Amino acid sequence: MPHSHIDKLLPGRPSPLGATWDGLGVNFAVFSANAERIDLCLFDERGRKELRRLTLPDCTDEIWHGYLPGAGPGLVYGYRAHGPYAPEQGHRFNPAKLLLDPYARALLGKVRWSDALFGYRVASHKADLSIDRRDSAPAMPKAVVVEAPDTLRHDTRPHTSWDDTVILETHLRGMTMQMDGLRQPVRGTFEALASPRVVEHLHRLGVTAVELLPVHAFVHDRILVDRGLRNFWGYNTLAFFAPESSYLGNGGVDAMRRAVRALHAAGIEVILDVVYNHTCEGNELGPTLSWRGFDNASYYRLVPGDERYFINDTGCGNTVNLSHPRVLQMVMDSLRYWVETMQIDGFRFDLGVTLGREGYGFDPGAGFFDAIGQDPVLARTKLISEPWDIGPDGYQLGQHPPGFAEWNGNFRDSVRRYWRGDDGIRPDIAERLLGSAGLFARRWRKPWASLNFITAHDGFTLADLTSYAERHNEANGEENRDGAGENFSANWGAEGPTEDAGIVALRERVRRSLLMTLLFASGTPMMLAGDEFGRTQRGNNNAYCQDNDISWLNWRQAAEPAGVTMTDFAARAIALRREIPLLRIVRFSSAPEWVGDDLPGISWYDERGLQLADEDWHNVKGRALVLRRAARRPDGGIDIALLMMNAADVPLLFRWPPPGEDWQLHLDSADPARERMSLDGEGVQIEAHAAMVVTGRWRDSPAACAA
Repeated sequence: MPHSHIDKLLPGRPSPLGATWDGLGVNFAVFSANAERIDLCLFDERGRKELRRLTLPDCTDEIWHGYLPGAGPGLVYGYRAHGPYAPEQGHRFNPAKLLLDPYARALLGKVRWSDALFGYRVASHKADLSIDRRDSAPAMPKAVVVEAPDTLRHDTRPHTSWDDTVILETHLRGMTMQMDGLRQPVRGTFEALASPRVVEHLHRLGVTAVELLPVHAFVHDRILVDRGLRNFWGYNTLAFFAPESSYLGNGGVDAMRRAVRALHAAGIEVILDVVYNHTCEGNELGPTLSWRGFDNASYYRLVPGDERYFINDTGCGNTVNLSHPRVLQMVMDSLRYWVETMQIDGFRFDLGVTLGREGYGFDPGAGFFDAIGQDPVLARTKLISEPWDIGPDGYQLGQHPPGFAEWNGNFRDSVRRYWRGDDGIRPDIAERLLGSAGLFARRWRKPWASLNFITAHDGFTLADLTSYAERHNEANGEENRDGAGENFSANWGAEGPTEDAGIVALRERVRRSLLMTLLFASGTPMMLAGDEFGRTQRGNNNAYCQDNDISWLNWRQAAEPAGVTMTDFAARAIALRREIPLLRIVRFSSAPEWVGDDLPGISWYDERGLQLADEDWHNVKGRALVLRRAARRPDGGIDIALLMMNAADVPLLFRWPPPGEDWQLHLDSADPARERMSLDGEGVQIEAHAAMVVTGRWRDSPAACAA
């Protein structure tokens, strides 16, 4: 029963928020502390004609509510909010503007850019102090009442421990747009993500989780549309409870649920990159689509004493006001919806510092963090923060509360600089290899809290990191001014593609060395999809608006010999990380750990086989580094694992740290086809810009090896 012939709403209930079907009718509830009246607008099934406008009859504790008997799933609706239009006081009510329900579960239509979407007259000399009385409904998407899906009680979550987690960051659409064997309408959708070809690739690689760039419904910025571009990344949220409709194909909301269930069956967790720090409505000159029209002064942080303007800690025009209990409730309800209804395993919070801001600045005890930490549903999920924003004191790496992992930008920069051959990086790379203890060894946090990465969606791919010294973002239409100017990259002899076999071989070796450093460092590793086979964005380090083959994964490249070799190498490295736990630490210790009377659990050497002294750490030209880890087995023997790295421009002979023996080579970034083998003699030669993983045993201990 999608439609009702009742012309008057019953009072209904203030809870739950949103549109809730109970089998007999639909209850509507929406928050506004400052509205004077809110109207429910009902549309035809195509969303083109407004059929009726009914005033919500009651308001309880600032929740406006009403009940429509006989209505059901499929009903198309929106709202109009009445109240003062007084931008100087923070109020921007305009009943001419149709508003999307902040709790909408499904959308019909897209934003069609028009001046009518703005609450003020765009061409007026008074700017946002003017008011526009044109109806915005024809240009607005509408909400659709949906039947609340049952929780997938038989879905078996993988529940991978943090210590065993390896994440692949990917874009849902970009992952499969160029994948052969999929029907064209399926490509770029949830159905494609869970296809056998994708699952087979994830299994081959050995990752345990995919982290998806935003899948919440989002808006393509008007400025991009005018340039013939699109907001590919999706960091421009329109609805916190509705999946982006273009990702659902013909399967509706259930398409997402089925995809998550299929990945779970394959042992793969699903993490969502979520954007609760700002919305698509922008600053005071932005459109009125939802929250601004319902209660601008509650939903957004406004400049104290000049409430016409928005606090912009995000760089996106506005900042969501999580200090308001109803706004915080909306975010918590949204997160629980994705976990309980869609079975999502965790979240990566875009600009996580913004979420932890109170009126006085960032606080690890902010209401947002406290709310998640005590929530019996959310506290059990994987929680990852991007620990920075552009506001005051916006870099808060290592300052988040227990329970959160944090994107470790210091790891990214240190590893890039080390393999580029920068001076004085040896002490810093050592800190990163041990889980960045100086940042995270507090409040009983563990090394997994350091979310290690070298590449991500924002920046160069791994191939471009070793092919370009400068950004090449001309396709973005911003005269190559956008994107990071300093990438700690190198082109190794030629800018961009080259047929010079020596340069190509060196680039591939450096990529493998970078991957080895990522996968054998303590912490949680995250790879960027496509890095495993050499994906390039042609030097674009800010491809947020490139919904085309600049951003899409080129699966033909994955089938080429170089792509196969790189994928096999990455898979071997991930498998080795899992097989030899000694290659990483899983907890911090306040004091050095000793395996024996004269054997520390962790020690550092140079290529001479000598333990590094203070003066060696301060040798800015030092390029060689050996991390030795040792652990005692139940039978009393002692296993040793070496991560050996040569960032110099020449090969070096690395002598064995005494007194080990029975050395076994497992992985060599200079020779990816080299299988496990015994190493004789007093040492091993490591090529320039190369790394090795070697295991052995402590001399005179029982003959066994960590492998």
